[in-house]
Amino acid sequence: MVKFPHFSAGVGLDTLLTDVNAEPPGGRLVVGDERIRDFLVAFSRRLLRPDVARRHPELGSLGFFLRKGELARAVARLGDGVAGQRRAPRGLVLHFPPANVDTIFVYSWALSALAGNHNVVRISSRSAGAADAVLEALNDVLADADPAVAQTQRMVTYERDDTLTAALSAACDLRVLWGGDASVTALRRHPIRPLARELAFPDRSSFAAISVAGWRAATAQQRRAAVAGFANDLYWFDQAACSSPRDLCWVGEPADAEDARAEFTGLLAEEISLRKWTVDPAMAVEKYVATYGLAAEGAATRVTFAGNALAEVELAGLEELQRGWLGAGTVCHVTVGSLAELAPAIRRKDQTLAHFGFTLAELDDFVTLVAGRGLDRIVPFGQALTFAGVWDGLDLLHEFTRIITVA
Repeated sequence: MVKFPHFSAGVGLDTLLTDVNAEPPGGRLVVGDERIRDFLVAFSRRLLRPDVARRHPELGSLGFFLRKGELARAVARLGDGVAGQRRAPRGLVLHFPPANVDTIFVYSWALSALAGNHNVVRISSRSAGAADAVLEALNDVLADADPAVAQTQRMVTYERDDTLTAALSAACDLRVLWGGDASVTALRRHPIRPLARELAFPDRSSFAAISVAGWRAATAQQRRAAVAGFANDLYWFDQAACSSPRDLCWVGEPADAEDARAEFTGLLAEEISLRKWTVDPAMAVEKYVATYGLAAEGAATRVTFAGNALAEVELAGLEELQRGWLGAGTVCHVTVGSLAELAPAIRRKDQTLAHFGFTLAELDDFVTLVAGRGLDRIVPFGQALTFAGVWDGLDLLHEFTRIITVA
């Protein structure tokens, strides 16, 4: 089924590929094409409307990401035409986004379209909510868009079909895979052309850290703001996104960390109550099983629940950092004396460190200690789930283009 442009019944694969690869009215797309920019800006305005923001607040970040100024800066950073180099689109880009983070496909697709590519995005049939709101908004603004947009962009859904996936893979110039390790491995069974490239974003894990000294030095207002930001990182996407924190490391003296943690937990409970966030009973049962399982294994020394919404786990030590999903609203606490103690525990799978209370110099020293172990992003509380053009250490707009040297 085609979901963009317009909602329609399925079309044959040959027809889809012929249509999406055809040269659009007004000529081929180029990097930073104004026709695509105008469409993305209109789409951004649609997402930032109050009625959409109230229903799906996470779409506000997407709306800001696609503002006119942001798009202009992204294209400018490519440096097209500098020192005898020109940027060109790669061609046909095929995207397989994950089902559990139902807006990630828009970021990936939008940057690829901005790079002048023709795109086919396979949206999971399990996507709903925000994904449906996105598709509705895209189709709404299409009426005033240049015909080149509808000609070159497709978003489709289909049930698992290896024959169809293989044919799409064989036709693309770049394949973008998002999802769990098993999903990425399964999709890689389908070969791409020798000249085609692939970007893969498999399973990742993330955590958070608070400087106890920084917490104590912060004002009451700064502490509340930090907790509000952490709550967003924790509860959006049911804590299932690759950048959602699973562990919270307290960096400082144990006694001071205990006091700071008590205040933090109280503020977090207030934030949850204020926003009326809930976790359904089935999810709560899953959290009970997972967290008390950690205690039975000796990985946790204490487990406490504040209703269904929040579960807190005291880990037995740094070696017990939890990288798997334990259920929405689960925080695993561990205390270390310094960031330097944390560095040896970092693995290549670790993606994002959300932080509060550290100086830039402390974070910079930590990056040096971590070296090639892992981590691709270090961001303040509240920005863990904020998508950026550089993701998993890759500059996506650069990856979506190719360089033509001119001498």
